[in-house]
Amino acid sequence: MALAIGSVAPDFELLNQHGEKISLSSYKGKKNVVVIFYPFAFSGICTGELCALRDDLSAFHNDRVELIAISCDPMYANKVFAEQEGYKFQVLSDFWPHGEIAKAYGTFEESRGCAKRGTFIIGQDGNIKWMVVNGLGDARNISEYKAALSAL
Repeated sequence: MALAIGSVAPDFELLNQHGEKISLSSYKGKKNVVVIFYPFAFSGICTGELCALRDDLSAFHNDRVELIAISCDPMYANKVFAEQEGYKFQVLSDFWPHGEIAKAYGTFEESRGCAKRGTFIIGQDGNIKWMVVNGLGDARNISEYKAALSAL
């Protein structure tokens, strides 16, 4: 079944850049969650998108909202990537089973073994409130999901 606005977001438990287990369900009833899938650490478009979020972090990571970025890169690559770029949000690894969560969200690109640029806003109730999936080379417009967040 394809995900749609209003459907229950697939739960996950993945390691962040510090090796800590992070689950989507831990935010249920507490915070809205912005889940960003990105193809590859250290790549140009991905770095630009995540740095834009870093530079406007208060809109995406505050008392009401948690920002989570997910790639199929190994945890250690995400650790160096997050440290190098100064990311103060969760950067999770969907490395093994490879792309399992990206597949659950319909963002896995089989031919490249990476996630597409999927963005999902998940409400405190655990349901998807807004979503968009862009192709590998199509940068996101953060003002769109910033507007979707303000509407919650």
